[in-house]
Parts: sequence; C-alpha cells; structure tokens
Amino acid sequence: MKRPPAVTDLIDELKRLPGIGQKTAERLSFFLMRGKVEQAKKLATAIQNLKEKIVLCSTCHGITESDPCDICSDTSRDHSQVCVVEEPHDVYVMENMGYFKGVYHVLMGVISPLDGIGPDDLNIEGLKEKVSQPGIKEVILATNPDMEGESTAVYISKVLKPFPEVKVTRIARGLPVGSDIEYADSVTLLKSLEGRMEMG
Repeated sequence: MKRPPAVTDLIDELKRLPGIGQKTAERLSFFLMRGKVEQAKKLATAIQNLKEKIVLCSTCHGITESDPCDICSDTSRDHSQVCVVEEPHDVYVMENMGYFKGVYHVLMGVISPLDGIGPDDLNIEGLKEKVSQPGIKEVILATNPDMEGESTAVYISKVLKPFPEVKVTRIARGLPVGSDIEYADSVTLLKSLEGRMEMG
C-alpha cells in the first residue's frame, strides 16, 4: 500500500537534512502527523522565520536578526582579539564557554580540494581586510583539528604574514584530532583556547 503523497513528500524533505535517514524521517513524519495542528504550525512558522529573519552579520558573518550582530556591536568586548571559526554555529559553541571576550570571524567553511573548495570560496579576504585595520592585535585560529581545519589554519597564517604587528595563534591540542568543535565540552575548549600557540 502506497503512503499518501503528503507523507511521502514530508519524508523526502526530512531526508535532505544532515544526519536524517529514511527511518528517522519516517518517525519524525508520523510524530508530526499524530501531534496537534498547532504544534506543526509552530514548527512551520519557526522554519519560515529562520529563512525570513536570519541574516549574516556583515562584520563577522555570524548569524543574526540585526546587522551588525550583538557581539560585533558590543563595545565592551575586546575588538583587538579575533577568533576565526569555520561555521556560524561555532560562534555559539565558543560563546557557551563564557571565557572568550573578543570578537569573531566566520570563514563559512574550510579549504577542501576534494570537495572543490579553495581559499577563494571562503571568507579569507574579509579577514585580511579586518586585520589591515588598526587595532587588531591577535587572530586566534579555531578551526577544527582535522586535515581540512589544519590546512586552512596554516594557509591563513601564511596569508596574515604581511601583518607582523598581529599575533596569529592556533588553539591548543586539547581537542582530539578528527573531532569537531561543535561536540567538544566547554572545559576542553577552554584548555584549547588558554593553551593556544603562535603560528609560523
């Protein structure tokens, strides 16, 4: 017996999400079907708001509803210290530590030749522009400790060589190789940040 088209369509759309396979998509679909109409409407509205209200901060490329974002517009933060991360959600992971009081720069990915992603596909030029402005003292490279993250960090440290007044550091090896910042606990992240080393 064939499923109703509305259910099949929902399962197909859910399967497009990362980490959602056929079984999970089916479970989520039937959960939503059994739930109240209000619950489904709230979910639909939340997704719609995400697409309509969220923008990238023109300063750091983090996600925000107002441009510039709350972090970039906060005058109490240390704007001389810039933490470079791969993706917008990494900003919130770092912020949850409650330790880092500088500002951020989001690359929007990493250098990955196998996936056809080169330096020009990332927000590296924006970082160079930021560093060329007076007042930047340190750039902390907080890319993931995997092959792509490491090669991206090395590339950026070379790109920033013409700015000798800016110290370029790399978060320490408190993070296991091959892991993602997103899944690290706050203590490990704190140790990585405290033990950062100067690059090049």
